[in-house]
Amino acid sequence: MSFTVAKFRDVADGLQPGQFQVGDHDEVSTLTDLDTTYKQLMDTPVTAVIAVIGGDGRPALTPIWFDYDGDTILLNFAEHRKKTEWLRANPQFTLILVNPDNAYHWMSIKGTVTNEIHEDDPDKGHRAAEQVDKIWTKYTGNAPPYGLRDPSINERRVLFEARVDKVATFGRP
Repeated sequence: MSFTVAKFRDVADGLQPGQFQVGDHDEVSTLTDLDTTYKQLMDTPVTAVIAVIGGDGRPALTPIWFDYDGDTILLNFAEHRKKTEWLRANPQFTLILVNPDNAYHWMSIKGTVTNEIHEDDPDKGHRAAEQVDKIWTKYTGNAPPYGLRDPSINERRVLFEARVDKVATFGRP
């Protein structure tokens, strides 16, 4: 796997020619090859916003918890949510992670779903439950199990695994 990283010029050092334009394009092999300032966004509980194409053909934006494993983006959604249906219909998405302490430090990730694991799958379903428990702890600090499951509808989880197609980065913490 490899993907392009578009590095936008930032304004951390003041005004400069071509600011807010892409300065460099790098080809990297893995997410671990990203600069540590962007790995920090992926590893801390920064709320991401995902854009998927909605039923009306327009981008639908939703704040989500972000997770990844190696070079795979992990999206864990409730089966009954519209974004689950939309992602199945069009497996391309874009995420943005913005540093809550500095809006001029962000990264966006364009990805494509490559695999879907339903919680009820007898062989792999445990991965969907384990991953939502893991991200629950990352974002809330609470021990598993995931505490927002809606028992009134027997909420079931779906884990989408996705490859990274492109990354764009901007700024410093």
